[in-house]
Amino acid sequence: MTADSDLDASREPAALHEPPRRSGSIVLVLLVAGGLVVAALVLMSIGRAQAQPYILGLLALLAMVGLFNLFAFAAGIIRFADRTTDDPVMAKVPDLAPDGLAVSDPRGHVVFANAAYLAMTGATGLQDVRPVERVFIGNPDVSEAVFRLLKAAREGKRLQEEVRVAAEDGGPGRWLRMRVRPLGDSKRDAKYSVWSVGDITRDRERQEDVFQELQHAIEYLDHAPCGFFSVNGAGELVYVNATLANWLDHDLAEIGSGGLKLTDIVSGDGASLLTSIVAAPGEVKTEVFDVDLRMRTGKTMPARLYHKLAFGADGAPGPSRTLVISRARDERSDPERAAEVRFMRFFDHTPMAIATVDRAGAVVRANARYAKLAQSLSPDSIATKSIVRAVSARDRNLLIAAINQAAEGQGDIAPVEAMLEGTRERWGQFFVTSVEEDERETEAAIVYLLETTERRTLENQINQSQKMEMVGQLAGGIAHDFNNVLSAIMMANDFLLNAHKPTDPSFQDIMQIKQNATRAATLVRQLLAFSRRQTLRPQVLDLGDALSDLTMLLRRLIGEKVKLDLVHGRDLWPVKVDVSQFEQVVVNLAVNARDAMPDGGKLTVRTANVGAPEAGQLAYKGMPAADYVKIEIADTGTGIPPEIRDKIFEPFFSTKEVGKGTGLGLSTVYGIVKQTGGFIYVDSEVGKGTSFLIFLPRHVAEPEVAAEPQVTNGAPKEAAAEAKPRADMTGQGTILLVEDEEGLRSLNARGLRSRGYSVIEASNGVEAMEALEEKSGAIDLVVSDVVMPEMDGPTLLKEMRQKNPDIRIIFVSGYAEDAFEKSLPENQQFAFLPKPFTLSQLVAAVKETMTPQ
Repeated sequence: MTADSDLDASREPAALHEPPRRSGSIVLVLLVAGGLVVAALVLMSIGRAQAQPYILGLLALLAMVGLFNLFAFAAGIIRFADRTTDDPVMAKVPDLAPDGLAVSDPRGHVVFANAAYLAMTGATGLQDVRPVERVFIGNPDVSEAVFRLLKAAREGKRLQEEVRVAAEDGGPGRWLRMRVRPLGDSKRDAKYSVWSVGDITRDRERQEDVFQELQHAIEYLDHAPCGFFSVNGAGELVYVNATLANWLDHDLAEIGSGGLKLTDIVSGDGASLLTSIVAAPGEVKTEVFDVDLRMRTGKTMPARLYHKLAFGADGAPGPSRTLVISRARDERSDPERAAEVRFMRFFDHTPMAIATVDRAGAVVRANARYAKLAQSLSPDSIATKSIVRAVSARDRNLLIAAINQAAEGQGDIAPVEAMLEGTRERWGQFFVTSVEEDERETEAAIVYLLETTERRTLENQINQSQKMEMVGQLAGGIAHDFNNVLSAIMMANDFLLNAHKPTDPSFQDIMQIKQNATRAATLVRQLLAFSRRQTLRPQVLDLGDALSDLTMLLRRLIGEKVKLDLVHGRDLWPVKVDVSQFEQVVVNLAVNARDAMPDGGKLTVRTANVGAPEAGQLAYKGMPAADYVKIEIADTGTGIPPEIRDKIFEPFFSTKEVGKGTGLGLSTVYGIVKQTGGFIYVDSEVGKGTSFLIFLPRHVAEPEVAAEPQVTNGAPKEAAAEAKPRADMTGQGTILLVEDEEGLRSLNARGLRSRGYSVIEASNGVEAMEALEEKSGAIDLVVSDVVMPEMDGPTLLKEMRQKNPDIRIIFVSGYAEDAFEKSLPENQQFAFLPKPFTLSQLVAAVKETMTPQ
């Protein structure tokens, strides 16, 4: 650019301040107005008659001038002056713009172009200006961008493209930014497109310079003799330099792409140290940590971290700036530093949480395990600052007292068992020791914390299991003795019924005795179910079909207010359960759910297969990893309070009103599930509902064996007798009756004699063996109790089978046959009749056993 042009350029802005030119003339307006006034005065002076032709002619002249102006304005020949278009400032703005501007019509012709656009395209005026696509025609570097811009212009959209135009003389070329947008929002203006072409070569050069400097900085940082990384608030590594990546044997491509987290490169609980810094809004903190870094191969490397963290105004941490110094060389070169590294590893990798505290309990130093534990107790890091705040308020005084003892230099301080702070119940054991006297100004004590939650949970489970076992034994013992009493009552009641006709006035009283005895027998069976000493008749079952069969019964039980929803899993595995007992489990749980939803709700019964891998991952204690079929019975009722959740399976425990429950429902469910080999757990939240989860072991079919001609190991004689009653219950033969209860033995003997049998009575096994030796060939059947003094039933069976291998025997007991069949030799055949039983059931069992098969 020449000096003259520089001068002109410097003078040109002054013209912008000149007063604007007016498009009209006020003198001409005044002359026209004056002429019209003079003409009016002259016409008034010559009289009305003489002036009338002149007035009409003047009006006609003015009308013709006005009509001509209207046609000229409509045709666009003349127009009213626009003050803005005549404004020299507004007229020069487009020409002073640094970017080239052009406006094209719908046909693509340029209707306006500023001086910069004319200069860029080499045009001298509007008559020879070219549109953008013709300016860059034949240039392969620009053609694609221009095509996209033209498409956007036709569609009335905005678009921007940056292209590089090579210089014709082989120079470095130029970078251009081209934009296109509609002229306006109206339908007419939207057909016109405004094009902008700007030279951004200088901006690109500056960006490339900055990028080059940044590349140099990254290269210097990557090859520094120390490591560096940055981690965000989510614990993800957003940057790792090449040195640290080389130390850890990681690929740099993994960094920043979500491939690595802080826990992936820090061994043990060391990551908790970095995240344990207490938030300080608006502050920047730098902490020094000695940790072990984990390599990709799994090996560890000792390192010292200088961790700088800035907090926002809201206390949220930003990305860290962490310098890493390897201490692996210190282990080999300096014995003192090697000892320091060994202590650091011992301090941070011990399974016990360790912290040094002052007299107030504030944490001075802590290892990684304590940092992790404190964060799990209080996400707001209160426990990180004070070890006292890690303890529940009710037990804090115990820990404070122990710290005060250590601060006074006392030794042998008793461990403190305390509940930890947090939303769920957790326990910890604190061991407090004193420090050297000269260090007590800053550190009053060393506190070792061992979480004992799992140990206490296991102890509670063992205690609960032992308690349930003891209660079960007690219940089973009571049931056994009570069964003997009920058997005598029911047998005597049968004699009374046989002796009285229905028309007898006492017959109804006798029937009332029978009904209450039957009801008592039902309660005893529930006790036996809880103690897992009842008789089960397991069979292979499809739970989906079994639950479908129960649907109508369940709907009647739960009523119309409760909606029943059955969700069956696909391809359920078979299970082996007692059908009637399983139905009792489902019915009991459904009735409890109904009672928990007095205002109505939803009862969901859901089944699903649970494979061994999934079962191993469940948090339920005591259930080994195996294949199970899960039955979930969930309601939307009131829920079970936590304080009584551990008592619901205990017998006679009930939250219902007096007369509305015996407290044996859930205990019976518990016993049936356990006796079947399954597991039952409960999840409940007050106000939201309860879910009972039953896991039954998957049944794997075994090769079928031929059925025995005679029922063995406790065949259901009672059920067979009741299902297929015989018209003739009399019989012949000699029966050896062994029963230690004299009253019950005499009643049973009387009943059998009344049906035509000869009965030999014995009070125990010894007397029975003596009777067998005296009349070895005359005894056809032995009916024996199981639990007897001197010689019990299983021992009696062994002795009798040695004397007579073909002798038939029926065991009667208040326990199930499972309780004693393990004491029998294998492949022993016997029948079983559970107490209490009626006279007809005893006679039916005897009749069927003595009948040749």
